[in-house]
Amino acid sequence: MMTIRIQEGKVALVFRNGNYLRVLKPGFHFIGLFDEVRVYDTALPFNPTIALELLLRDAELAAMLTVVEVADNQLVLMYRNGNFVEVLKPGRYTFFNSLVKRTFITMDLGEIEITKEIDRDLLMKPALLPYIRVYSVDPHEQGILMVDGEAKALLQPGVYFYAKNSTVIQVLKADLRLLQLEVNGQDILTKDKAALRINFNTQYRVTDIRKALLETKDFEKQLYVTVQLALREFIGTKTLDEILGNKEEVTAYVDATVKEKAEAIGVAIKYNGIKDIILPGDMKEIMNQVLIAQKKAEANTIMRREETASTRSLLNTAKLMEDNAMLFKLKEMEYVEKIAEKVNTLSINGNAKVLDQLKELFSSGKGP
Repeated sequence: MMTIRIQEGKVALVFRNGNYLRVLKPGFHFIGLFDEVRVYDTALPFNPTIALELLLRDAELAAMLTVVEVADNQLVLMYRNGNFVEVLKPGRYTFFNSLVKRTFITMDLGEIEITKEIDRDLLMKPALLPYIRVYSVDPHEQGILMVDGEAKALLQPGVYFYAKNSTVIQVLKADLRLLQLEVNGQDILTKDKAALRINFNTQYRVTDIRKALLETKDFEKQLYVTVQLALREFIGTKTLDEILGNKEEVTAYVDATVKEKAEAIGVAIKYNGIKDIILPGDMKEIMNQVLIAQKKAEANTIMRREETASTRSLLNTAKLMEDNAMLFKLKEMEYVEKIAEKVNTLSINGNAKVLDQLKELFSSGKGP
């Protein structure tokens, strides 16, 4: 016989002729001369040299061990004293439970949902990222969870984690903000065969994500074509002058035509409006000539109106002067005064007195 000492934090297994005999806890023990002692650190995983099933027959040793079985479709997260340590892949793991407190959380990879017991911050660690799928829905978005091609849930803004397995998972997302659709460069013939190029603007918002993403293929393209066709349909029934004279009618028609169709694809129209109406070069020249002619006609009309008013005023003045000799003299003196303002030098000749000559000049030989 001989004495052996097992230190704290250690456990020893005694073997005789290769067969397991018993377990030795910390302290002094007597063993046979030919017994083999194998010492294990209880802070480390237990990796026996013989089949674990043989050792677990010993109830005392079995009580000192924690055996973790990880199936093929599972992962086990191991925590040591409350802190995450590592991911245990499929297999068998054995630990001593006397010194270090270990806890385990099982993640079933056969299910798409990640157990709520797992901290979300932990799921973003490099050790776990190979086994999960991460999807983010921004604050201005809404999403639909698709599992094997079937819509399962409506996702509000946030971060979502799903196990990585053979299940096909998609997250379809739609922007719920006010969006803008530009329908530009539309070459359209009017009723009178005038070629126009129109740039049109539509503002809209997605209101039903299921209709927009599930029931409609490419809802933005569908909305574009709907607005485009409404423009062509209306402009083709109007003349150029009608289009240019009342653009609001175009917008009103597109509003009435597009809104109902937009609701069917989960979209609400907020605003429609024409940005530009572009005429071809030769059409611009013709329109400019028409505009110039109109302005000239307006100017001539105004001039004739002023001339008529002036003539009427002169006629009224002449009638008054014909009936009133004194008024005639005053008007005559008014014109003489205007003439005198432009005269620099006035020469008076002869022997007559100056006043008599001026009187004769102003009176022009006419008496009262």
